[in-house]
Amino acid sequence: MPTLNDVARLAGVSRSTVSLVLRSSPLVAEDTRLRVLESMHACGYVYNRQAANLRAESTQTVGIVVSDFTNPFYAELAAGAESVLDQGGQVAFITHTEESLPRQERFLRRMLEQRADGVLISAAAGTRASAFQGFVDAGIPVVQMLRAVDAHRFDYVSGDNRLGMSFATEHVMKLGHRRVAYLGSSVASSVAEDRYGGYVDALTRHGVALDPARVASCLPRWSDAKQAMNALLALSPPPTALVCFNDLLALGAMLAISESGRQPGRDLAVVGFDDIELASVWRPGLTTVAVRPREIGREAGRVLLERIAGARRPAERVLLAPRLVVRESCGAARATEG
Repeated sequence: MPTLNDVARLAGVSRSTVSLVLRSSPLVAEDTRLRVLESMHACGYVYNRQAANLRAESTQTVGIVVSDFTNPFYAELAAGAESVLDQGGQVAFITHTEESLPRQERFLRRMLEQRADGVLISAAAGTRASAFQGFVDAGIPVVQMLRAVDAHRFDYVSGDNRLGMSFATEHVMKLGHRRVAYLGSSVASSVAEDRYGGYVDALTRHGVALDPARVASCLPRWSDAKQAMNALLALSPPPTALVCFNDLLALGAMLAISESGRQPGRDLAVVGFDDIELASVWRPGLTTVAVRPREIGREAGRVLLERIAGARRPAERVLLAPRLVVRESCGAARATEG
C-alpha cells in the first residue's frame, strides 16, 4: 500500500506537508495542496481517517439536528451552518427529527459513538437538557439553534423572536387594527413561547385586552392553518388582522381567506414570520419578519468551531435583530376599531 512518504516523494514535498494537507490546514499554499492531492490520486493512496482520529482525538465531523426539512426555513438554517463548518474543515452529518424524540435520541447517540467534535441542534419538542448530558461528560460542545432547551449551560443562537413578533403586531395596530388575531404553533418550544409573548407585548402597549377567542394554534402545515383560519373567520365579529407564527401558517391562512370570498390585504391584513422565499412571490406578497436563517446557521457554526478549538467562556447567547418586511398582504391603514 502507498504511504505518506510515497506521496511526498511524488509531490516533491515533505512528509509533514502531506500531513498538513490531509488535515485541511490553512498553512499550505493552494498550488501545493493541489499537487499533493494529485499525487495521492496518482499513486492510489487512501487516507485512513479512523486511525488518524484515534491518534489525534478528533474526527472532524459534527452533527446538525433540525426539526423539519419540509419547512424551507430549516433548510436555509442547516445550509448556513454547514457552509461555515465546511470552511473550518468539518464534515456535517445532518438529520431532521420530525419532532420525534426517539429519532433525535438515536442520532445523538450515534454522534457520541462516532466521537463527533460537536453538535448543532434545533431540538425536537419536549427535549430535556439531560439529552445533552452524554456530550457534557465526553467534553463535546453543543450549540442550540432557534430553540433553547438550557440557555444557561449551552450556547444559544437565534433571531430575536419575541421582538420580531412584537414588530409584526405593532405594525398592523399602527394601521388602525384592534381585532388582531394570532395563529400560533401547537408544537411546544421556546420559539412558540417567545413569538406569542411578542404578540401579547404589542397588545399591552396599545391597551388592547387579550381575547382568547382570537388566539388559535395548529401544526405548522398549510392544511391545518386553513382549518384554524376558518374558525377565526367564523367569529362574530371576525378579526380584521392576523399575525402568524411563521410564513407557512400565514400562507395557509391566506388560502382560507381567499376561499371564503375575502381578499388578503384588502379585507383582512396578514403578517407572517421568517421571510421564506415563497413570501415574496406569493400574491399578494406576504408582509413578514425576516430573521435570516442562513445567518443564524453561520453564527451557530462559528460558535461551535470556537468551542471545538478550545474556547472557554460562559454560555454565549446570540440574538440576531429581526427586520419587518412590508408587502401587500398587510393592507392599507383603516380607522381605529373598538
